[in-house]
Amino acid sequence: MFRIRRPALLLAATTATVILLAFPGAASADTTIDGPIDLGTATPFAVLAASAVTNTGPSVLDGDLGLSPETSITGFPPGTVTGTVHQTDAVAAQAQADLTTAYGVAAGLTPTTSGLGDLTGQSLTPGVYSGGELSLSGALTLEGTAESVWVFQAASTLTIGTGATITLTGGASACNVFWQVGSSATIGSAAQFIGTVMADVSVTAQTAATVEGRLLARTGAVTLDDNIIVAPSGCSAPGTVSTSPEVTSGAPGNGETGVDYTHTITATGTPTPTYAIGEGTLPPGLALDGITGIISGTPTTSGAFPFTVVVSNGTSPDVVVAYEITIEPTVVAVPPAAPGSGAPQESGAPELAESGLDLGGGLWGAMALLLGGIALLSRRQSRREG
Repeated sequence: MFRIRRPALLLAATTATVILLAFPGAASADTTIDGPIDLGTATPFAVLAASAVTNTGPSVLDGDLGLSPETSITGFPPGTVTGTVHQTDAVAAQAQADLTTAYGVAAGLTPTTSGLGDLTGQSLTPGVYSGGELSLSGALTLEGTAESVWVFQAASTLTIGTGATITLTGGASACNVFWQVGSSATIGSAAQFIGTVMADVSVTAQTAATVEGRLLARTGAVTLDDNIIVAPSGCSAPGTVSTSPEVTSGAPGNGETGVDYTHTITATGTPTPTYAIGEGTLPPGLALDGITGIISGTPTTSGAFPFTVVVSNGTSPDVVVAYEITIEPTVVAVPPAAPGSGAPQESGAPELAESGLDLGGGLWGAMALLLGGIALLSRRQSRREG
């Protein structure tokens, strides 16, 4: 048996379950994805920029080239594009809109590993990796399968050094490697880079760097110099983004026996969360609706009732919130005495039928005097007649 006192604070958190006490918001929800990030109409682009695309030398873009909202695309030729050039048209504009959406999804995922910097020498399994200024000065290996997904979150810059390399093993695909960059990215000379760069500002590929992926810039330019950029094709369907539950309502109030009670527990999350009683019990007479989160009913028993509510939607971690509802006995109001009525009469005093008039005390004395007077008058009358 357990007992929870209110108010209370965050008690514990694990990868499987988050336990909260009275106050919501003590823990944040986790956002995950079960496949690659959806680039929408930006998918076929090898290069997409907002302000300008500038090329030097015989760069080869195996995919589409796009620019929106500005108009300056230079260096083609000598650069070549195997796909379609979308220069400030509706297709490029929509691709930019979809890029912004994909950028937000990547930035919103919950990291599995944080605080990274230079990735050189690491061999990373699938997951979400975050850091401030991410860099790579040597070799990086990504170990996984064709379904494995890597998302790298750089809060500021991404710097890939000269000659740096990224290698995929175990059947891993360039389709599923994403780099979300908070400002600008630089791919160093002769580097062999893998993945889709989604930069908030700009992307620069230096001389002879190769990219198996995409260079996508939201608000700035893409600058090329004798590069080969191959947009991945034949990629699997995008994944579904899910967010674990987060309780947004406050603790339920107390109640009174015999008085209708209702309180709604609310939570965010994708898919929509459901609710269930974990430990403890609700006060007798109350029930929890597992779909709406509404606690309702008419309490029948007074006392303090601690319990937990498990909020889940299939996306870890579940949230377990501990509450306590106290039910007070019904208070019966006693009406006050009528003004001027004086002290209550002694019990057992006779009352007049129907009217309820009290015949105690002074009224009996008055009746006795009246009867005595009548008797005296009767005797005097008899003497006169005699």
